[in-house]
Amino acid sequence: MTRTPTALALGLAAAGSLILGSAATATAAPAPVLPAAGSTTVTPAGHAFKAQLTGKATLKAGSVTVTCSVSVATGTVPAAPGNHNPAGAVSSPISAPTYSSCTSSMPGVTPTVTTSGAWTVAMQNGSPSTGTMTVPTGGLVVRTSGLATCTVVAAPTAPAPVTATWANGAPPTLTFVNASVPVKVTGGFGCPTSATASVFNAVYQVSDTTDPAQQITVAP
Repeated sequence: MTRTPTALALGLAAAGSLILGSAATATAAPAPVLPAAGSTTVTPAGHAFKAQLTGKATLKAGSVTVTCSVSVATGTVPAAPGNHNPAGAVSSPISAPTYSSCTSSMPGVTPTVTTSGAWTVAMQNGSPSTGTMTVPTGGLVVRTSGLATCTVVAAPTAPAPVTATWANGAPPTLTFVNASVPVKVTGGFGCPTSATASVFNAVYQVSDTTDPAQQITVAP
């Protein structure tokens, strides 16, 4: 038997296999049965929120790491009953996150991060709960100037989901740990043009901007 796995981007793996053998003996293994997604409720319904970076966000492509110390995104919890899904995630649009105060691991190189397009976040209750941010096609671009002129485009051919861990609290947090996103890198000397994926790390604190005394909460 020869098995050829194919890893898809963002750590969301799908695999296919080619099974070789005689017609009499070759048997394909049954596809695994995935558990159904659980119920999710995001509260307070209809409240606006802001996700603000705490610490630093890093985006690493090949040997080059871009570090940003300021990042913000905003959105709104869907109004009831849209803030509840009995069998899956609750999704809502968010603003394209902004990134500023960025530096590069390459000496003499200055990065600029721009974002655009329709971004979304889908909250799923679980153990742990998760928040999946979808980057629209070409929705994040890193350009460098100085000793190396490079362009890194995230989600270059299709929208890309990037999953974080959600923790309820005061404030709640959304934590991305080594989250992978597909990229296309172009440029000259010093640019990591062979890189096809970037690793993203960041922690965001989420606040309720409609009523700062309340907390955005993900529950069953």
